[in-house]
Amino acid sequence: MTQPPMPRADSSAGPTLESLRCPCGGGEVYGACCGRLHGRFAADGTLAAPTAEALMRSRYSAFALASSGVLSRAEEYLLATWAPETRPAQLALDGPADESGDDVHWLRLDVESTSGGGPFDDAGTVTFTAHFRTPAGRRAQHETSRFVRRSGVWLYRDGEVG
Repeated sequence: MTQPPMPRADSSAGPTLESLRCPCGGGEVYGACCGRLHGRFAADGTLAAPTAEALMRSRYSAFALASSGVLSRAEEYLLATWAPETRPAQLALDGPADESGDDVHWLRLDVESTSGGGPFDDAGTVTFTAHFRTPAGRRAQHETSRFVRRSGVWLYRDGEVG
């Protein structure tokens, strides 16, 4: 199922970003799902994902919203939710198409399994497939991501793509 185009968060005409279904595919509207985590981070820098899966979904949503030009602090959020020992210095996020024609549309996230990563765990894994479309056609990225919880905060550690 393809997500509808995302409006700007400040749009005064039509539906707001907060009222549309969340890109993570969890079934909630963005404002009640990943939007709560993104909004809290934007307001005061707090990282508040309660589980590894919630963090995984919020990271996918950040990628999806960055590619449509909606979430202006996506790179900052993604870097903040990345464990320091594996975090890159910067990210090259997919943005709206430029004159080169590079354009990525994130279509759907399928979470296939989780292990650990709950409120009483300090580590967990989430296996997922992220579906996207480029000018070259539809693609999918299958990954098992590893997460760690430090001082009560879930962080992305690394992942195996395959």
